[in-house]
Amino acid sequence: MIVIMRAITAKSFSVAILAYDGLALLEFAAACEVFGDVDPATGHPRYEILVCGVRRGEVTVSTAGLRLRVPYALSAATRAQTVVVPPCDDPRGVPPQAFAAIRRAHARGARIISLCTGAAILAEAGILDGRRATTHWAEADKMARRFPSVTIDPGVLYVDEGDILTSAGSAASIDLCLHVVRQDLGAEVASRIARELVVPPFREGGQAQYIEMPVPEPADSDLFADTVDWVQGHLDEPVTVEELARRSAMSRRTFARRFAASTGTTPYQWLLRQRLQRAQQLLETTDLAIDLVAERSGFQNAGNLRKQFHAVLRTTPQAYRRTFRSRTRPQTLAG
Repeated sequence: MIVIMRAITAKSFSVAILAYDGLALLEFAAACEVFGDVDPATGHPRYEILVCGVRRGEVTVSTAGLRLRVPYALSAATRAQTVVVPPCDDPRGVPPQAFAAIRRAHARGARIISLCTGAAILAEAGILDGRRATTHWAEADKMARRFPSVTIDPGVLYVDEGDILTSAGSAASIDLCLHVVRQDLGAEVASRIARELVVPPFREGGQAQYIEMPVPEPADSDLFADTVDWVQGHLDEPVTVEELARRSAMSRRTFARRFAASTGTTPYQWLLRQRLQRAQQLLETTDLAIDLVAERSGFQNAGNLRKQFHAVLRTTPQAYRRTFRSRTRPQTLAG
């Protein structure tokens, strides 16, 4: 049994955290931990946390069949300054009353925050129409198809639209909650909470989710196998679409058309993703200078590498290396 009950002060901000069957525990707990921080000077919590549901009682958490006690009725969300919407197993299973509460809170000017795939709940409630939002990268395409009026950005940690904020995956939920604390209470308080949670004190919302970018494999493996194998061994060379077409014994136009039909992307974009993956691998596993990483992954120079990293991954090669340098044991390659 998980019980969320905290003393409050008159000056604390109020945060309503919605609870429903199928609730994802990790994101829910992240919001409780960040907003439940206690001011060491006063011994009182900085925020009033209102865990609320359609009815007071219990809900079933999606993890291991745990039961969560819900101390407040859904009406608590009608007075909170901030409403947090965690993800659940299936947004369509969220009670209609919860969607109505989200709409009412938004209409009266409350700040609405969704965590991870909780963005789909906001979209289902109709408050994301015409808005930019993010969600977990694995669900981004599905959500974009289901809610075409919402602009889904799968490549960022969180999106702050002022009155509506959405986060990407589980860890990004913490980033977004800390971002809100930073807005409300300042960087010093947010940094102290981050230290207690042993997480980075600040990651920009525009930073990439750092997903493993899938590089489409040609469906017709026999047709393009030799070409693909050759590219893998020559990424550091100035490869052109004309060269790829020649190696596939096709005209440039025919090659581009058949390759796109087979992979779902253009030869240029496919080659770019291959080179970015090579650069990521080198940044993660070697001490090579950025110029050498650029050369060995086919970007020729550090400027081009930085340009493509910013366009696709929303970060810099240096920042990416700092983030992922501990993935594997460093090794130095001869330059």
